Amino acid sequence: MFRSVVGRLVTETGRVPRCVRTTALLSVSARSFSDVKGEAQPPFDSSLLQFLVCPLSKKPLRYEAKTNELINEELGIAYPIIDGVPNMIPQEARLIQKDTDTSTTPTHG
Repeated sequence: MFRSVVGRLVTETGRVPRCVRTTALLSVSARSFSDVKGEAQPPFDSSLLQFLVCPLSKKPLRYEAKTNELINEELGIAYPIIDGVPNMIPQEARLIQKDTDTSTTPTHG
């Protein structure tokens, strides 16, 4: 589609507008750095934990280095950290298995 628009501009006006000339040469890659295998992820700055809270419950979060996520124990969700930046969008959070203590659960007999 872009080429047909540029083609029409050239044939109708006889010249290529300056903005089209520069942008036509640019190639933007949408690939994330996390897609590259074997590259080290930038470290998460744990000093941010004093400022970051869960956007849903407004409670403090815990950093889990093993999974590189911010954990909300109360709601049982984990926010991923991508390229050193926490993704705090609730729809992107992962549900985690809460540890349930069966000794406090009443038994019915």
